[in-house]
Amino acid sequence: MAPQDPRRPVIHPEFSAEQAYIENAHRLLEQSRIKAQSVRGHVESGRGGTHQARFERDVISDSVQNRLDLIDIGDQSLIFGRIDQPARDERSDGDRYGNSHLGGDTFYIGRVAVWNEDHDPMVVDWRAPIAEPFYRATGVAPMGLSMRRHFATRGRELLGIEDEYFGEGAPLPASTRGLTGEQTLITVLETARTGKLGDIVGTIQGEQDEIIRSPLSGILVAQGGPGTGKTVVALHRAAYLLYTHRFPLAGQGVLVLGPNRLFLTYIEQVLPALGESGVETMVLGDLVPSVRVQGGDLQSVARVKGDLRMTELVRRAARDRQRPLREDLVIGVGVERLRLSVEKSRDIIASARRRSQNHNHGRKFVVEEVFEALAASSRSEDTDPEELEESLLRNEQIRETLEWMWPVLTPAQLVHDLFGSRALLRSAGQKYFSDEELDRLYRARTFHEEVIWTQHDVPILDEARAHLGARPGQKTADEIRTYGHIVIDEAQDLSPMQLRMVSRRSLNGSMTVVGDIAQATSAWAHDNWDSVLEHLPQKAARQVELTVGYRLPGPTMQLAARVLAKAAPNLKAPIAVREDGDKPRMVRVEDAASSARAMIDAIAFERDAIGAGNIAVIATDSMVAELSAALTEAGIRHGLSYQGALEREVSIIAVSMVKGLEIDSAIVVEPARILAEEPQPLRSLYVAVTRATRRLSLIHTGDLPDFLR
Repeated sequence: MAPQDPRRPVIHPEFSAEQAYIENAHRLLEQSRIKAQSVRGHVESGRGGTHQARFERDVISDSVQNRLDLIDIGDQSLIFGRIDQPARDERSDGDRYGNSHLGGDTFYIGRVAVWNEDHDPMVVDWRAPIAEPFYRATGVAPMGLSMRRHFATRGRELLGIEDEYFGEGAPLPASTRGLTGEQTLITVLETARTGKLGDIVGTIQGEQDEIIRSPLSGILVAQGGPGTGKTVVALHRAAYLLYTHRFPLAGQGVLVLGPNRLFLTYIEQVLPALGESGVETMVLGDLVPSVRVQGGDLQSVARVKGDLRMTELVRRAARDRQRPLREDLVIGVGVERLRLSVEKSRDIIASARRRSQNHNHGRKFVVEEVFEALAASSRSEDTDPEELEESLLRNEQIRETLEWMWPVLTPAQLVHDLFGSRALLRSAGQKYFSDEELDRLYRARTFHEEVIWTQHDVPILDEARAHLGARPGQKTADEIRTYGHIVIDEAQDLSPMQLRMVSRRSLNGSMTVVGDIAQATSAWAHDNWDSVLEHLPQKAARQVELTVGYRLPGPTMQLAARVLAKAAPNLKAPIAVREDGDKPRMVRVEDAASSARAMIDAIAFERDAIGAGNIAVIATDSMVAELSAALTEAGIRHGLSYQGALEREVSIIAVSMVKGLEIDSAIVVEPARILAEEPQPLRSLYVAVTRATRRLSLIHTGDLPDFLR
């Protein structure tokens, strides 16, 4: 037999068999989809019938649609792994991962469960308990496995196979670096970015899986440095919890909160790809209806608005709108004049405050008491308060009286009126804030419907919503929605008021909180997780840390570690999986005017270097417009932070918006300006230099700080 050509790749002996298995599994999944569609068509074709029959059809239709959503994987890969267990007589009696109840020793792990015509499992859902060893088994703790196989696939096409063996006499050792499917993982990590975050269901690592499968109850805090996968792990955890606790979470709801809309756009494909389309993804502004939210405030203003003293300011502001009359109300009815005295109006207000659950709830009581008092002032004993109300409620004088004494308010009306009046601000807040702090809250009053609120106003509006309660007849629209589980990303930047707002949405204190203290850059940047947890529901909290960095190449991680040592010396940089890679490229220019030209040259250089992939220019907010104009003049189409970022090959993203994103090539323009202009300069720079999965460039004038050289 002729020796094999060493230049030709070795074909795995089971490659053809595994390719056939994958194709068959896809065929069965397609059959399941067609069958579900036919059932839905049959159900939807039914007309008429009893109310019970229509209700049953709706239930079946919803169930079928949920199934269709689950098995709609598009062009994604169905199967990504296989686990083999030794023969039953080789297992210990205590092996809890034995699969005798499923009748076999081999399981294929995939995106969704698939059964064959005999109802045997062809593919096991990655969230099922039997799949856990695929992610967690190690050479020291094989969890009942003899082999773990990773598939590199593109849709239905098998590209490669990677095997790991366990136990005595294993022909190949399991990964010595603590990684599962190391070569498959590296291949995925080095694939060009698409501008959207993808799932990691096929390459989940042990420490990530431990977080994903953590119990539902209480608060789980996951600290993770750049590239450790904390965001995607949190999203996979949401999918896992819905799978494991379908009841009650499907009814209670799961909420994912991100820091901004660019971030939500970036992660929007992950949960649908995992078969979970019912999870709500929002920014905080989405939780307050009927208001427009855009941008933020100056740091000095944001500090005031995020302070818990704002709860007292809002409470007093609502109370200040509950006012007795300044003079007696006298109104003519027929031949007599009815009267409501100032003293009586004061009694009505005091009584309404005692009896009312919230401000708007008290309006009905005040109306009733006003007409009771007017009827009592009549010379006729037969004057009926209800008839009087019916005849006078639309009277302009009565309406003005009620609006003065106890107006029905929306959160926007209360807060806008408050911020638009220095007198109201001092009346409500002089006990809690200094005059200087109250002046920071003031802004000129305009029409309520024209106000554009900032992200720092949102928790104040929400506090007002809690104090005011639902307007009469608007309970459904005004009630505060709660959720069975909440995921908070980039939680290290949330103010006490924002955290209080999130807590208000928690039904039972179940949360996944992820972030990186070293990347805390807001006005309320936290230095530790304890200061975050004190504002969340007082339930048992567990803190874990992701220690392995998957995104950054080794040379970039080394640079980032030097920045981290300055920004947060008490934290350790993640361990880089990818030890090799291109070194960060330093481009020095003569003056600030040359930065734009250097940026354009750097984009051309990076296009040649990375081929397919996305490029992001990262700079301070103050430079974005200038750099965008330069790209436009050069004819380079590009996205911006709020306008199509990552949807095109080139984007300009403000450093304040880039947190959490992955980019093939990052070009950081003028790091000195980041250090000079950002409120958390070193942490912001750390964010900037840790976005790139492949290449990092720094364009600078003058000498760089020692830790960047």
